[in-house]
Amino acid sequence: MNKIVEVLPAPGSLTQRALEVVLSKITAAVEERHRCTVALAGGSTPKPLYEAIAAQQLPWEKIHVFWGDERYVPPQHPDSNQRMAREAWLDRVPVPAANIHPMPVGASDPAADAEKHDAELREFFQVGAGEFPAFDVILLGIGDDGHTASLFPHTEALKVTDRLVAVGNKDGHPRLTLTVPLINSARCVIFIVSGAGKRSALAEIFAPAADEFTYPARLIQPQGELWWLLDEAAGQDLQRKS
Repeated sequence: MNKIVEVLPAPGSLTQRALEVVLSKITAAVEERHRCTVALAGGSTPKPLYEAIAAQQLPWEKIHVFWGDERYVPPQHPDSNQRMAREAWLDRVPVPAANIHPMPVGASDPAADAEKHDAELREFFQVGAGEFPAFDVILLGIGDDGHTASLFPHTEALKVTDRLVAVGNKDGHPRLTLTVPLINSARCVIFIVSGAGKRSALAEIFAPAADEFTYPARLIQPQGELWWLLDEAAGQDLQRKS
């Protein structure tokens, strides 16, 4: 694993740096493999990045978009990660509809939808049981509690090692999430983190030793590159130590 940590001086520079890294990975993937597979993060932090990507001229027909996790709500719901990404980015560019692969949330059964999306991913990447495909880019954030995607502290989803998609749990509310081994199979994982509220979690995530089930982002150790892009409010304590 190649780990890169950068602390940027302001939220605007965080977005700009994230854009540079993501564009470089998209370009390289298209050149090398004639397509790029990207899994998106939810929440508010990546929205400016998505808006910036939407302003680019890219080979949209070669870019396939997935999600790292999804709240178990309809796509039009205000809390939907898919809705946010569509409004900020995907509805603004000519990406083919067939290239957008949202997590299914329509079965009224999170476990059934997780199994369905697992099968969809296996078919798309052409991998069998026991195999994990390599996304070109997975974008992630963290919560104040150290969770990432919908991998929350001390939840069953953290223990899933034989599937691509699991059911996450946030205060009794189900979500769908990519599993730890799938995320760790990626060619590039990029954490984008902003805000002083993340400092205490980051201290534990970056500590030499801490409980991975209490701070799930520690479990993310991809086979490829691991980028941590932090604004100064989030990363100033790490900056002092470096």
